[in-house]
Amino acid sequence: MSQKKPQPAMERIQAIVDGQPIVLFMKGTPEFPMCGYSSSAVRALQSAGAERLYTVNVLEEPEIRANLPRYSNWPTFPQLFIHGELIGGCDITLELLESGELQRIVAEAAAE
Repeated sequence: MSQKKPQPAMERIQAIVDGQPIVLFMKGTPEFPMCGYSSSAVRALQSAGAERLYTVNVLEEPEIRANLPRYSNWPTFPQLFIHGELIGGCDITLELLESGELQRIVAEAAAE
């Protein structure tokens, strides 16, 4: 019986980002965020209408936490991806919410 080899972190990140319309790599969970930035990003996405928000708790995924900044070329958490594209961190997410752009992006992602 062959044992399944664990997927390398970069491949896992790619699979997660490609497999979900909206992905937030964050510290903690939406119910129990472990930093203020992650909490603000979740609240912004929820108020923009993101009902199906896929999150990855980087505190429980050390391989992803170590490799995501290399994958995205973005050094901090949280990191928001929509349709496989890095949108940015908390500040950009909040700016998009204030401008109304986040609501449009989230609605488009939900429609697919």
